[in-house]
Amino acid sequence: MKIIENTPMILTDRLILRRFREEDLPDFFEIMRDEQANTFLPWFCPKDEQEAKTMLRENYLSYYEKPSAYRYAICRQTDNRPIGYVVLGEADSYDFGYGLRTPFWHHGFMREAAQAVVDRIAAAGYPYITATHDRNNPRSGAVMRAIGMHYCYSYEEQWQPKNIPVIFRMYQLNFDPNDAYVYQRYWEQSAVRFIESCEP
Repeated sequence: MKIIENTPMILTDRLILRRFREEDLPDFFEIMRDEQANTFLPWFCPKDEQEAKTMLRENYLSYYEKPSAYRYAICRQTDNRPIGYVVLGEADSYDFGYGLRTPFWHHGFMREAAQAVVDRIAAAGYPYITATHDRNNPRSGAVMRAIGMHYCYSYEEQWQPKNIPVIFRMYQLNFDPNDAYVYQRYWEQSAVRFIESCEP
């Protein structure tokens, strides 16, 4: 039984994980228009702040009106300005996702943020989380493994709105006693599916 909560603030050694705010728009725009950071994500980078504003409202601010949500801005404690995000999907996959502006790569920020949010999700009573990454983006898989997730299988999906075929690797972390459970929907919906011989 999940505890109902909505993006409670989390402090880590170096970070503040909090809700996005309207006034975060300039920093949110910088995150979402970072082409390198968004190469392996489904959406197109916003062309201007107006497009970014729509993305911010639809994908973050509107969720804070719901009884339960995990939609975090990753901020350094030094300035409390967003440099990335961590989110948990609402579907039964409990899809865990994240992104970070490229100037802040290679400092351990993503792992620190992801681990803190995963700990909160586990404490709230969720049974598991899943996460997927493009097979061509092994850095994302490294974050998943660093926070204790395990590779389960690979599958192909026609990703929208970019409308391109992508081979995804699906990872999972179970929080309840059923350690053997594997979320199967991606496997069942894909005509191209397989288990790779080893983790990258």
